[in-house]
Amino acid sequence: MELIDIVQGINGILWSYVLIFLLCGTGIYFTFRLKFVQLRKFGDACRHAFGGITLFGEKAGKEGMTSFQSLATAIAAQVGTGNLAGAATAIASGGPGAIFWMWISAFFGMSTIFAEAVLAQIYKERDVDGQIVGGPAYYIHKGFGSRGLAVFFSVAIIIALGFIGNMVQSNSISDAFQTAFNMPSLYVGIGLAVLAGLIFFGGISRIASFTEKVVPLMALLYIIGGVVVLVMNIDMIIPAFKMIFVGAFNPRAATGGLIGATVKEAMRYGVARGLFSNEAGMGSTPHAHAVAKVDHPAEQGLMAIIGVFIDTFIVLNITAFVIFVTGSLDGQTTGIALTQGAFTKAFGGFGNTFVAICLFFFAFSTVIGWYFFGEANIRYLFGLKGLTPYRILVMIFIVLGSTLKVNLVWELADTFNGLMVIPNLIAVLGLAKVVSKALNEYEYDKQGYLKPKESEA
Repeated sequence: MELIDIVQGINGILWSYVLIFLLCGTGIYFTFRLKFVQLRKFGDACRHAFGGITLFGEKAGKEGMTSFQSLATAIAAQVGTGNLAGAATAIASGGPGAIFWMWISAFFGMSTIFAEAVLAQIYKERDVDGQIVGGPAYYIHKGFGSRGLAVFFSVAIIIALGFIGNMVQSNSISDAFQTAFNMPSLYVGIGLAVLAGLIFFGGISRIASFTEKVVPLMALLYIIGGVVVLVMNIDMIIPAFKMIFVGAFNPRAATGGLIGATVKEAMRYGVARGLFSNEAGMGSTPHAHAVAKVDHPAEQGLMAIIGVFIDTFIVLNITAFVIFVTGSLDGQTTGIALTQGAFTKAFGGFGNTFVAICLFFFAFSTVIGWYFFGEANIRYLFGLKGLTPYRILVMIFIVLGSTLKVNLVWELADTFNGLMVIPNLIAVLGLAKVVSKALNEYEYDKQGYLKPKESEA
């Protein structure tokens, strides 16, 4: 039995049963407990997010980042290969209905990510270097009271994102560049590692400066390109919606038997790729939201909601609908090749180049975001002495990822993503009262909230 068969077997159990119920269940629980905060406060969330947009915000440092820089860093991690290659993989494996289950998981995930961001703000602290740090390891340890779960989470996320996850990003970039420009994968991986290292060693200020400039521009570029394709094929948009809704409950009928998926597979790939894309409940983005300089923890919770909305309901949908309206789904092509094929049908030879360029920015920004999330956990486990070895190891994994088979890399990513979800959601559910209290106080009196004393935290 090959390694990929073993990994797929583990993922079959993890994602077909355990995590679908845990992720969706947590999202449903917080949606009702917080009285549909993702709908009630969506207007406020938009004002917070888009009212503070700037490409040249104040320099980040030991006191943290601006709220928008934190959101940009979170979106840098969220909007990556999951939106281009991952969405295509979900459609090829689970049929068009996988997109419906992505929508469902993202809607409920908005309330989960709100809770994560609020807790990250409440339980953030200063490390030995005087820098503001935070994230699940901190609220699992300080709030939930479990050092063991916090350590397990930290180890899992360092492996899942810093190492395996960044292999996925470099793998997709190298594959796209090989297709578009016939560039050797190894050379692409080395180039990525060098560029990433320049930012890694620049610390939080360089990371914040990079994300606040690159994220808005890269998202706008891809959205414009996608909208042009949709306008060119506007008569196919309604049939695309039909494929999604029919495929959610009858995958074979949606594609005339082209995709032989079951409803369970549509749900499994929709939720798994949805999580990989928007990261709600995974415990990754709270690291960015923890270091935001805001007046109230709930404000950053609202920003986190916008991150999921942009990732899934805008960028990921662009990919899905471009694939559907161009008739690119053939039952064989998957991953970034399917997305490139769809844009090539619309733009001709420029389609490959367009996707390769977009994917570079999407995936490279994710590398930076995921590095930052891993760094927070290196600081938690090892302090400052662990930073240099971690940075070097991430660069090595970026090079390795560019040369591996895509299926194995994606399956490994699913496994380790799943392992980090479990301790995070245990703590988030256990601290639900803290989240509810914070939201209630914010809604009652936006100026009257006081952070809990250290003895209470």
